[in-house]
Amino acid sequence: MGLVAMEAPPAAVALDEVNAFLRVATSEEDALIAGFVRSASAACEAFTGLPLMTREVREIVVPGSWRRLEARPVQAIEAVAAVANDGAETLLAADTYRIDIDAAGDGWVRVPSSERRASVRYTAGLAGDWNGLPEPLRQGIVRLAAHLYAERSGTASPPPACVTALWRPWRRMRLG
Repeated sequence: MGLVAMEAPPAAVALDEVNAFLRVATSEEDALIAGFVRSASAACEAFTGLPLMTREVREIVVPGSWRRLEARPVQAIEAVAAVANDGAETLLAADTYRIDIDAAGDGWVRVPSSERRASVRYTAGLAGDWNGLPEPLRQGIVRLAAHLYAERSGTASPPPACVTALWRPWRRMRLG
């Protein structure tokens, strides 16, 4: 059924690192650069299909067979609840459902068929903070933010190819 809510991610990049890359010495444009950083981080998440920073996710699943959770890598599965027709949730007893997190970081849940819908609360993301992110992802975000800053006048040149080259090994796609 899909992802219902994901809390807003913390800033994925240290503003100081982008300012240093841009050689910006003052804080006059920090708000502008921070916006470019948020855009670059969102683009990285969209391209890779991975939440960069660890955050709480709530997902509705259809009971029955094993279901893979959408956000990954999953750090922990906190709770599973039955969802009534009116949207009210009732926590399920731990012995009534099954959960698993595989070696690839995919989270799996199996809820009894007696429930119509279930809500799964879990934590997913690559890192707890900016310094925990893999260096290629960090560098791609910094370079894309710098590109957006340099192109803010609207010349519309394409982003540097090195950005996708840095992110491509982390890209996870599902077929079908």
